[in-house]
Amino acid sequence: MAGLVAAAEARSRGAAVAIFERLDRPGGSMLLSSGVIWRYRDFDRFRRECPGGDPVLQRLVYDRLDEDLEWLRAVGAPVVAEETGNPLTTGLRFDPSGLTAALVRAARSEIRLRQPLREPPRSVPVVLATGGFAASRELVRAHVTEQADHLMLRAAPGSAGDGLRLGLAAGGSRSPGLDEVYGRNMPAPPARVGERDFVDLAQLYARHAVVTNRRDEVYVASTWSEVDVVQWTARQPGARAWFEVPHERLDERVRGRTVGEMIAAAEAAGAPMRRGRRSVAVETVAGITSTLGGLRIDGGARVAHGVWAAGGDVGGISTGGYSSGLASALVLGRRAAQSALARRA
Repeated sequence: MAGLVAAAEARSRGAAVAIFERLDRPGGSMLLSSGVIWRYRDFDRFRRECPGGDPVLQRLVYDRLDEDLEWLRAVGAPVVAEETGNPLTTGLRFDPSGLTAALVRAARSEIRLRQPLREPPRSVPVVLATGGFAASRELVRAHVTEQADHLMLRAAPGSAGDGLRLGLAAGGSRSPGLDEVYGRNMPAPPARVGERDFVDLAQLYARHAVVTNRRDEVYVASTWSEVDVVQWTARQPGARAWFEVPHERLDERVRGRTVGEMIAAAEAAGAPMRRGRRSVAVETVAGITSTLGGLRIDGGARVAHGVWAAGGDVGGISTGGYSSGLASALVLGRRAAQSALARRA
């Protein structure tokens, strides 16, 4: 998302743009998301939820998001809901395919598919927006968990760390939180989970379950987003955890679905199950969606001389918790393009 937003903003300001895309299609993980772009309703809550984040960057995202959501409307992105479904947050839900198509139209530039940027050109500004390093087993193993080979990639495979590598080579530095990830617990193999199942098969009910690893050690969820649960699971043997739910909690609702419906979806996909007289249990695997650490930027999204970054390549916003990755991609994508062109002028 961040790269297409930056391209669209730069084009609106009269710049010529070259877009390099590692995948065979545009849109990255935005195309696989729920399409909800949100912020916390008040800034103090944002700080409490993500206490390790850079308050300057957090304030930038918080203050600019509403205006940038209207910018998305103006470029033709289709809104499917005027709310997020979460009383802690405010924002909009977009159709991911329509959102991607609208940004491609607004970018009005050739997208060089299957062409990752190997080395940045020296004569023009560069905005890095490669989605972080969730798809790099090597980098995830080095920074996040020794169980990297067991994680389910719950994102587009293009997020292979290109932006981090290029930014550091250009003289940039790493942000805090390189060991933190966002994701969801997903039905464990042999369950069949395709890209279009990433949202529907998420097992988002740890607060209603007893969560244990293969050694029967118990973990208690501590955040509303359950990002702590997936981070814990990612470090357990095989990156696995069992969610055991008493029958009386199956009708509890989480974001429009019941716990029982999520468990039924996992069972239909082929997840390992345990059924007892009083409870039902599903084995889950940590599904990594995005890395929360990355390149350190300033308030203008600048990494180093001639290099800016946005989206998953940037760290220091959700550190210590969870906030909308699409929101920071939108705000910082526009900000990076504006800053890069202003500096060039």
